[in-house]
Amino acid sequence: MKKFTLFLFCLAVFCQKMTAQLPQNFSKNGDEKISPILRASFLRGETADLVVILKEQADVRAAKNFKTKNEKAAFVFEKLKTTAQRTQADLNQILHQKGVFANSLYLVNAIAIEKCDAELARFLADRPEVAYLSPDPEVHFSGFEKVENVAPPKNRGAVEWGVERVNAPAMWSLGHTGQGITVGGADTGYDWTHPALINKYRGTKTNGTFDHNYNWHDAIHEASELSGNPNNPCGFNISAPCDDNSHGTHTMGTMVGDDGAGNQIGVAPGAKWVACRNMERGNGKPSSYIECFEWFLAPTDTAGKNPDPARAPQVVNNSWYCSFEEGCTDLGVNEMIHKAVINLKAAGTVVVVSNGNFGSNCSTGDNPPAYFEESFSVGATQESGAIANFSSRGPVLIDGSNRVKPNVAAPGQNVRSSTPNGNFSSFSGTSMAGPHVVGTVALLLSARPDLIGNVDLIEDIFENSGVFKTDTLDCPGSVGGSDQPNNTFGFGEVDALAALNYANLLLPQTEPATEISVSVFPNPTSDVVFFNFKNLKNDDLLEIFNAAGQPVFSKKINQPTLRISIGNLPAGVYFWKMGGENGQVVFN
Repeated sequence: MKKFTLFLFCLAVFCQKMTAQLPQNFSKNGDEKISPILRASFLRGETADLVVILKEQADVRAAKNFKTKNEKAAFVFEKLKTTAQRTQADLNQILHQKGVFANSLYLVNAIAIEKCDAELARFLADRPEVAYLSPDPEVHFSGFEKVENVAPPKNRGAVEWGVERVNAPAMWSLGHTGQGITVGGADTGYDWTHPALINKYRGTKTNGTFDHNYNWHDAIHEASELSGNPNNPCGFNISAPCDDNSHGTHTMGTMVGDDGAGNQIGVAPGAKWVACRNMERGNGKPSSYIECFEWFLAPTDTAGKNPDPARAPQVVNNSWYCSFEEGCTDLGVNEMIHKAVINLKAAGTVVVVSNGNFGSNCSTGDNPPAYFEESFSVGATQESGAIANFSSRGPVLIDGSNRVKPNVAAPGQNVRSSTPNGNFSSFSGTSMAGPHVVGTVALLLSARPDLIGNVDLIEDIFENSGVFKTDTLDCPGSVGGSDQPNNTFGFGEVDALAALNYANLLLPQTEPATEISVSVFPNPTSDVVFFNFKNLKNDDLLEIFNAAGQPVFSKKINQPTLRISIGNLPAGVYFWKMGGENGQVVFN
């Protein structure tokens, strides 16, 4: 994992042109912290939506020291949340006093502000805790193509071709359908009542009732000017899923959909789904993208309160991108989204991203979040297995890395799936490919739950088990089309059964040994805490760390109960580790 570096520059030629337009009196008093794009808007007398990025960004790399996804997520959440609360307190109070609408974010330590004027921007730039003022542009997303009059399958009872191509039925026959796994979707919203989706929604209860708390979040708070109409058909800040476009409903169907009536459209029909709306009629903003990433780290109730990282999905789909051509022209914006992906991945969540539809030349995938090293990017194939012409290719040039992308490929052309109001349609795009990969991840994790939270290993398994494909595309300064990986297919097409076989070969399953059992009480506590142990081995070591990952206690244990006085430790969340067990305890 690379250390986050805030880019305080933009493309050289673009910046030189922008800076040349600025008068002398607009380059003083901290204005160098303001994006040239924003400064140009202010010079025209306009207000602008922007994101205030704070200097202090929490370091969550210590999350790798924890074993389970829940422990990683709890650590990352606590670290990010406490950093944001501490460093944003003064700014949020000032903005409140000024009557400014501010959306406080913690996944990236930042504050989104709407319709900011030049005077407020200068004030914010002069604040010592502020690193940079980045644009928060409204972005029109054109991530898929509707395909009309596609011939129906020969047998309506057969699974869709893409589901077959990733070898999902072979996993189903072994009893692995995604059971016990939750997938997440960030998109235009979702028709949760669709017959293929309603029984897969985590908010649908077995007694026929519904609960949207911790299962749905709406990051859309107002209409986009790009939509041309202030009245959204779903509304804003809605408390139940709704799709104002159709794109989201289609992607979720490919992940988990099955109506029990012959529409077997989903790769992992045994999995559950949760979701966040990050686009308003297909128009998104970096702040809404990040807000959904944040919710996937620690889902909240429908009021946006009481976040709980234990309810996070194991894998999330992102069939969207924020392209240079569409408005994301400032590298500060890109690095903000990059930081969000890094932190969510550190919490044990697999972040699957569509690679984009700007093919078929070299280096057509330079769009966030697809080009990030930490994103698991997906190209699109046809039913024949050939690459789709629209599928974006690598290598990545925008950050100078020359990184090979995509990571893998999956079905993405003429994909039939669910659309709102109980309908089914065929769409094309890498937007359709990403959900196939999310579904295969769910299948693997249902078969091997011991892999949950180990994101790097999960990605390695899919890369090393992919069906190798070559292409004639040779990109200057990068790998050739016959290499593995290459800039067309990445490591190859995903295959769910091959991934499981590779995982079993790499990490054979054995009968579980008698594990140490640890219980902690009282928790939370304010004076003393007791640890109870079962199945102790000789000189097992108990270690306790603070939220920064620093050790505060270490002792070899040879008795079933240990009493620890915590009166000398600051209040906060602490993490303990012993043998193969991990956990947390709250000190008040």
